[in-house]
Amino acid sequence: MFNIVIFGKPGSGKGTQANFLKEKYSLYHISTGDLFRKNISNETKLGIQAKSYLDKGDLVPDSVTIKMLENEVLSNKKVKGYIFDGFPRTLAQAESLETFLSSIKLKINATIALDVDENELITRLIDRGKTTNRTDDQDLEKIKNRFNEYNNKTSILINFYDKQGKFHLVDGKGSVDDITLRLFNLVESLI
Repeated sequence: MFNIVIFGKPGSGKGTQANFLKEKYSLYHISTGDLFRKNISNETKLGIQAKSYLDKGDLVPDSVTIKMLENEVLSNKKVKGYIFDGFPRTLAQAESLETFLSSIKLKINATIALDVDENELITRLIDRGKTTNRTDDQDLEKIKNRFNEYNNKTSILINFYDKQGKFHLVDGKGSVDDITLRLFNLVESLI
């Protein structure tokens, strides 16, 4: 089983590339955003808890997010591996993920970060905001705040996974096809 964590700043193409990886390698894609929406719309106990925090404008606590993720993995065990997208975001989450996976005799094989210049990301996000009406993609201050949040938390994760020899940086500039090819080449070298 091959398990990947994919991360990158907002607009780096994580979701797009995770879908290509999912298709090519028959992996199960777990996005925390999708997990929240699924649990909230199905009114699960965890979804109701998550919604109560989100409705107040608060972050969903790790304990709720991790439990959702664990349930999703345990409900989808007959797969060739997982792509974790949007999780972990903090060192505590990374450690919790490792503990959980170890308990079911799995591990993270690779973490892949898509590297894109922030000026290019701003252009991508503003363009995306025009077509999707996402307000967080249309406000420069909100975009910069999301970058700061990512930079402050993710540098710790880079060190965490790099010490394990699992961190890989992929150039996220260029056409979608070029980026996909670079990702596929990396994964092929690791399998």
